[in-house]
Amino acid sequence: MAKKKKGKSFSSFLNNPLDFTLVITIMLLLCIGLVMVLSASSPSALAESGNSYAYFSKQLIFAILGLFAMIFISKIDYRFYKKFYKIAWWISIALLAAVLVIGKERNGAKRWIFVTETLSIQPSEMVKFLIIIFYAGMLVKNRDELKLYGKGLIKHCLFLAPIIGLLLLEPHLSSSMVMIGISCIMMIVAGCKFKHFLYTGLGVGIPGLAAAIALSPYRLKRFITFLDPWQDLRGDGWQVVQSLYAIGSGGLFGTGLGESKQKYLYIPEPHNDFVFSVLAEEIGFIGCAVVLMLFAIFIWRGILIAMKAPDMFGSLVAVGITSLVAIQVIINVAVVTSSMPATGMPLPFFSYRWYSIVYFIM
Repeated sequence: MAKKKKGKSFSSFLNNPLDFTLVITIMLLLCIGLVMVLSASSPSALAESGNSYAYFSKQLIFAILGLFAMIFISKIDYRFYKKFYKIAWWISIALLAAVLVIGKERNGAKRWIFVTETLSIQPSEMVKFLIIIFYAGMLVKNRDELKLYGKGLIKHCLFLAPIIGLLLLEPHLSSSMVMIGISCIMMIVAGCKFKHFLYTGLGVGIPGLAAAIALSPYRLKRFITFLDPWQDLRGDGWQVVQSLYAIGSGGLFGTGLGESKQKYLYIPEPHNDFVFSVLAEEIGFIGCAVVLMLFAIFIWRGILIAMKAPDMFGSLVAVGITSLVAIQVIINVAVVTSSMPATGMPLPFFSYRWYSIVYFIM
């Protein structure tokens, strides 16, 4: 009697159960984000194109594409990416070098490559995910050396140095901070000693950041404005002050969905980095608390996935993606509440950016 052949599945992941708590959390963040992009962008879209739904329609397309990509990518075994972790580093270098060569300058920075007149790519956003893959693979390979200072911390930081150098040439300090934060968290989780980071941070990190601010006139001006935004109300302090007005106007329950006043060309591009301000104005402290709670659930589920991952590579990838979202949420909320100097930082699932689909894919 002939034996029945067993069919091979494309990946063992095909039979893995979904984390429904995480999926529901993502869907809720997506839906709230779409509503807020629609509300926050309508005045700007109407003034620029005569169509109140111009930004919302594009964001909706990005979201739908992201959902389909998420379903497809989730069926691929994550260990597949481990084979290409070195290539991820070289692609990162190539993308950041390309933006300096063929990118177009906007608002004093060269961070974008324009595919068409209306569609641009910001390579630094893709590099954030490539760096997660690279460090996950490299840290697994060198796990036995991580507790050493030279072969552990210093060796692995050297791979990040050219990435940060290219970002500072754009210049893009906020993305540099995010990538440094992600790589440091991944290295600590992988086994590098925390005291090594403490010594290096105090000896190199803090002085380096201070020098980057002091030697750049516009960064220094932003830092001085942060200390007292009202002293330059019509200049660098304008966006932050308008953001604070919006948050203060929201109160406990908000002014009502769609009823924001500051989105009417007071906050520049309110559907981008300052969308949280419009959210605070329209749905108030309670609404902000709900959104932040959803992000907290996202981070909690990410940590659980990292803890339950069957191998170190999967655990580090989960840690990296969770850290990326957490750091960007913290920085974005800190900026719009004037808790740190203003810097361009999108709010995941909310800010109007085409690469919001990448959060779904990962």
